[in-house]
Amino acid sequence: MLFAFLLFHSGFSQEEEENKEKEQPQQTKEVDSITQTMEGEGVTFEEVTKQKSINPLAPSKAAFYSAVLPGLGQIYNKRYWKAPIVWGAIGTGIYVYSFNNTEYRRARNAFKRRLAGFEDDEFWDLNGDGNGPDLTSEALQEAQENTQRDRDLALVITIALYALNIIDANVDSHLKQYNVSDDLAIDFNPYLDINPFTNKPNYGMAMVIKF
Repeated sequence: MLFAFLLFHSGFSQEEEENKEKEQPQQTKEVDSITQTMEGEGVTFEEVTKQKSINPLAPSKAAFYSAVLPGLGQIYNKRYWKAPIVWGAIGTGIYVYSFNNTEYRRARNAFKRRLAGFEDDEFWDLNGDGNGPDLTSEALQEAQENTQRDRDLALVITIALYALNIIDANVDSHLKQYNVSDDLAIDFNPYLDINPFTNKPNYGMAMVIKF
């Protein structure tokens, strides 16, 4: 009976302490609320921080849209001013490639007919005076090489611009979700202390990073 009484008394004491601990935060909150009300002259001020939800799939969607149609990822990120730049850059690259490819084919076909012994290509008598050829076979070969080089260079630049369009959409979407709240901060604080061995002051600079 004595053991049961001690056990019951111990359990009752622990329950009473837990009840006190549960009631204590509520009392503290009431005191804090009263203090804030008195300090604000009857007006309670509350600081409300609105947290914006983050979509982890947004960067992937932006990159996918730009891969399907260049500039669409920039529109998805609401960077509308970037879309005409993307279209203009890639469109210019495609035009330069198409133009040089056409000129390359013209020079190549004419050069092949010259090698076959024909004298009826479009570059044989450009002036129409019957004194041709106006462009020699060596000039046609050089024009063929130059237009081929420019065509291939335009193709490489266009592909690079296409890839850059995808990367820009992906990175821009990541940066839109970057945390720039006040909880993240970098601060530089100068400090001065006394060296206990030499009794001379030490100057320095401390960088504090707060997460």
